[in-house]
Parts: sequence; C-alpha cells; structure tokens
Amino acid sequence: MIRFLTKRTVTRLLLAIVAVCFIQSQSITAQQGTLTPNQQMARDIFKELIEINTTDSPAGNVTTAADAVAAHFRAAGFANDDIHVAGPQPNKHNLVVRFRGRGGSAKPILLLAHLDVVQALKQDWSNNLDPFKFNEINGFFYGRGTSDIKEGDTELIANLIRLKKEGWTPSRDFILALTADEESGESNGVQWLLKEHRDWIDAEYSINTDAGDFEMQKGKRLLLGVETSEKNYVDFALEAKSSGGHSSRPVKDNAIYRLAAALQRLSQFGFPVQLNETTRSFFAQTARLQDAKVAADFTAVAQPTPDPAAVTRLSQSAYYNALLRTTCVATLLQGGHAPNALPQTARANVNCRMLPTDSIANVQATLKKVVADDQVSVVVANESGAAPPSAINPAIMRQLESLSSKLYGGIPVVPIMDTGASDGKFLRLAGIPTYGVPGVFADIDDVRAHGRDERIGVKEFYDGVDFYYLFIKSLGGE
Repeated sequence: MIRFLTKRTVTRLLLAIVAVCFIQSQSITAQQGTLTPNQQMARDIFKELIEINTTDSPAGNVTTAADAVAAHFRAAGFANDDIHVAGPQPNKHNLVVRFRGRGGSAKPILLLAHLDVVQALKQDWSNNLDPFKFNEINGFFYGRGTSDIKEGDTELIANLIRLKKEGWTPSRDFILALTADEESGESNGVQWLLKEHRDWIDAEYSINTDAGDFEMQKGKRLLLGVETSEKNYVDFALEAKSSGGHSSRPVKDNAIYRLAAALQRLSQFGFPVQLNETTRSFFAQTARLQDAKVAADFTAVAQPTPDPAAVTRLSQSAYYNALLRTTCVATLLQGGHAPNALPQTARANVNCRMLPTDSIANVQATLKKVVADDQVSVVVANESGAAPPSAINPAIMRQLESLSSKLYGGIPVVPIMDTGASDGKFLRLAGIPTYGVPGVFADIDDVRAHGRDERIGVKEFYDGVDFYYLFIKSLGGE
C-alpha cells in the first residue's frame, strides 16, 4: 500500500536530515579543531597532493604536484637557488630542495620519496569513491597515494617547512628529493637526477620513506623495520619455436607444448636459501614476536646453517619464502598466430626478484638448467642492474631505538629486506647507502597500496608526521 506524506511530515523529515548533517559537520569541525597548527598544515598538504592526479596517464601530471610543493617552500622562506623543479619530460618534473645547515665537512643527508602514483579508476572503488579526492571516513584517509607514498612526501614536506619556520639549523645540509617516475620504472626520476644533476642530491646516505615497514596488527605496534636492501628486479623471456603448419595435421613438435613443459618444471623449482646480514638479523630479532612454533622456525633459519625442515615450513608463506631466496615466476604468456594453425612461436615472461647477493648470470644459468630444453631460449628481457645492500648504519639504528623507546614503548628496530623495488636501488648503485624508514605504521593484514580503496589510518598519519619531526632533528644533531 502506498502512503502519501503530508507537507508537515516532509518538512519534519527535511529538518531532521539538516540537523543530522549539521551535527556531522560540527563533529568533523570539532575533530579538525583539535589538530595542532603543524598537524593542520600536514593535513592540508596531504589533501592537496592526493587531489593532484600524478598517474602515468593522459590525466596525470607530476609537474603540477612538484610546482605546488615548490610554492610552499618558497612561501616558507627557502631561497630560489635551493629549489629545483626539473625533469626530461614536461609532465614529469622532480622536486629537489636543499635545507641549509651549519656547514662543515659532513656530506648532506638525502630525504627521498616519490610524487607519482599508480592508476586508479573510480568505478573500481567502493561506492564510486573518487580515488583522487581526499576523504576522511571512520578513522581513515582514503585516496590514491595515501599509503604509497604521498603520506611519505607529506611527512618530509611539512616537517622541513616547520623546522625552517622555527629557525632550526642542522649540523649539515638536508636535501629533499621527490621523484617523478618511480612507479612506471622509467628513467625520468632519480635515475635522471643522478645522471644529470648528481650535485643536487649527492649525500652521505639517504632516508627513503618508500621502503621499510613500521608494522602493526589489530592496532598493536610490532616493530620498526628499517630497509637496508631490496631484491633486484629482472625479467627473462622464455621462447620456443616450431615449424608450424595446419592445425588439422598436428605434430609432436609444438612450441606451446614445449614452453608449457618448461614452465611446469619452473613451477616446481625453488632457488636455494641464501640469508644475508639483513635477513638473518630479521629472523633472529623478530622470533620473539611470533608464536612458539614460528619462533622456533625463525631461530632455526637464522643459524649459520639454516634448518631444512624450518625452511620448508616457512616457505609455505609467500612473504617468508621471498625473504629466504631468489624467486622467479611466469607473469605473461603468448603463443600462436591463428586459431587454425600450429604455433610457430610461444613466449613467456618470467619475472625474477633476486637476492642482493645473487647475480643475473647465476639466475639465468639456473633457469636454463630448470627449463632443461635447448630449444627453449632464456634471455634477459629487462634489467637495471643489481644493487648491493646498504651496510647497517649503527648511528641511524641508535636514533631509531631511542625514538622507539620514547614513543612506542621500546618495540624492536629491525633491519629488513624489501621484496619489492624502490628508487633506493638506483641510489645504492650510485654509491649512496639508502635506508627505508616509512614513519607511518601500517596494518600487516590490510595492505592496500596500488589497490582498491587505498587508505591510511588518521592517527597513524599524524603520529608519522610527529615521528619524522623528531627523527630529522635527531639526524641533524639534536
């Protein structure tokens, strides 16, 4: 049965809706009103960056973001000669800013993040949430780049501006580099800076917000993971050829079958375990954070000769498996040229993430042995060099341990190896040791970088901004 609403009823409903909206608005205003001026500045910068589309797409423009941030530094009193906005493409400019210290012989410290983000489509996000609009919902900031890595950009930008306004002078120069092309893997970002303007970013070492792990789970902070190395990226092309022919007269020599057999052998293969200073330290120091069985396995694999049974059990986890060894996996496949013809060529891309102690030559030779077919070629398709790990820096670790004690109850500070890739690789190749320190805690069970409904905790964001203020000051001599 349809019931018609009276004019009075409609008016009451509208008034109720307005009242609810007003209360919600007042609640948000009150919440924002509790922010310190520095937190408010960070929030404003974060919002501005999220709402600038910096994807590698026709709609994206990193230079717009670089120019916007440069304007903030100029307004804060940084000299024009200390601000550089430049790059090889008009829409992919990098930003480099120098914060002058007291001089002396110590080389600068480089603070690193990137401005570009991966593509995101509104129709892919929940309730058509616009990934390029800054949204605060139920204790989270939503938007593309909130966790990769515009929160890292903001930590550095807001604190350098704050420190400048406070009149702080560090013992040495700091350099901020916000790069333009980390996500696409092209050479318009830190690689271009190293090649064309090494003097702008040359440093004793770099602190990278786009690496490492400040881990928490269900609201509990677990550890401060400092990235000292990362796996090296290389693609191999596997290719099989055959003479082809009419599909009505099949023969045994089929390129697709030959390649499929080779990939099947690869799927059953595991590279040998190789622990380095970083990964051995990770397993040894985080054993006490695990339950009894996993803790025993962590301790067993951290020994000079890892226990094979413990290795087997831990390898069931994709993450632990990636920490223990070089990995290679098929990611792309193509074959044949017509539905009614025998294939003449079949190709597969095999993506390998090598341990820093491994080599391309060794991985290629291993793949050839695993493929075990001289008619399947294995050639390097894409690589940018294998970067060595950065030696653990005791001074940085001491500063982080002090901050952990002061801010987080003394949770462990642990060297880690990232299984992914960052701009830090190119700095290491150039002889600049690089350490990943994200500053913001992220839930290990809620990783949304590059994915749908990317978000970061509101509290975690502000805590990260406050952390980096203290961290930069400690590195600068206070």
